[in-house]
Amino acid sequence: MKIERIGYSLGTLLSPEEVLIAGKEANNNYNTHSIWVPESWGREAFSSLGALSQVTDRVKLGTSIVSIYSRSASTIAMSAATVDTLSNRRMMIGLGVSTPVLAENWHGLKFGNPVERMKEYIECIRLILTGDLVNYCGNICKIRNFKLAFKPKRRNIPIFLAAVNQKMILLSASIGDGIVLYLRPEHELRKVVSTIRAMRPQTDFEIACVFITAVSDKYPEKGRDRAAKTVAFYVAVGRYYNKFLAENGFRNEVQDITNEYNSSGLNAASKLVTDRMLSSLAIYGSREDCIKAIKKFMSTGISLPIIQINPLENDEGSFREALTVFNGNV
Repeated sequence: MKIERIGYSLGTLLSPEEVLIAGKEANNNYNTHSIWVPESWGREAFSSLGALSQVTDRVKLGTSIVSIYSRSASTIAMSAATVDTLSNRRMMIGLGVSTPVLAENWHGLKFGNPVERMKEYIECIRLILTGDLVNYCGNICKIRNFKLAFKPKRRNIPIFLAAVNQKMILLSASIGDGIVLYLRPEHELRKVVSTIRAMRPQTDFEIACVFITAVSDKYPEKGRDRAAKTVAFYVAVGRYYNKFLAENGFRNEVQDITNEYNSSGLNAASKLVTDRMLSSLAIYGSREDCIKAIKKFMSTGISLPIIQINPLENDEGSFREALTVFNGNV
C-alpha cells in the first residue's frame, strides 16, 4: 500500500523557524499534497501561509482552521486571495466555528447561529473572490457596492469546512469543496465518511481528516505520551470534542480526563487516556506502529490524511522522522 497523497499540519508546537524548515522539506516529498496551518490564540494562519508560500513551490497551502468568529467574510476573502497570489494558485480555505469560549472571550463576539453564519460566510467569500462588484444582504453578512481592489489569481479557491456535529457535516457536503474532520474515533469515522459519500459521490469532494501524530522509533513510549497529552488537552478544553467523544464510546474516559485536568493539570490528565481511546484517535509510537495506524485510518475511506505533528524533544528531528515514515512507501 502506498500513500499517494498526504498533508501535514504545522502548529505552534513548532517554532516559526521550524515551520518553515518543515514546510520546505515536506514540499520536496513527492507525496505531500498540502501543508495546513491551524489557528486558535497563537500564531496567525494567513501570514504563516504567506511565509510558507515563499519556501515552497508545489504543495497546496491551507488553513486548518480559521474561525468565522475571528474575521469578517471580507477579511478572510482578502487574506485568501493574497496568499493565493503569493503562492501562484495554491491556497485552500479551511473554515470552522471554533468554540464559544474563543469567540466570546478572545474575539469579543457573541457566539450564535453558527450554521447560518457559516453559510453566509461561504456565499460572501465566493462572491468576493470573483473580483466582481458585490452586494450581499444576509442576516449576518452585509456587503454594499464593494469589490477587491486587485484581480484575484483565480475566481474560485476551494473552501473546506471543519465539522464535528451533524448539521455542519451536512452543510459541508451540500456547499463545501471538502471537509476537515478531527478527533473522530475510527468506528465513527467510517460512518461519517459513508454518509458524506452518499451525499457527495463526486471524487473531487475532499474528505480530509487530521490525526494527532507523534513518531519515535527509538522511544515509542514517548510518542505515546506526547499523543496522549494532546488528546487529553482537546478533551478537557474543547467543549464540542468533549461532548462528541463522550457520546461515541468514551464517556468514562472523557469524564475522568476532564476531572483530572481541572484538579491536577494536563500531565496528570494525559495518564488517563486509555490505549483503546488513543489508538482509535491518534497515530503514535514506533515506525511500525504508525504505519499500521495510518493504514487503518485510510481504510475508512478518507481521501486525505493530514498528519498533525506533535514533536518530542527535538522538534526538527521529530518532523524529519515523520516524513520518513509517511513518504509514500507504507
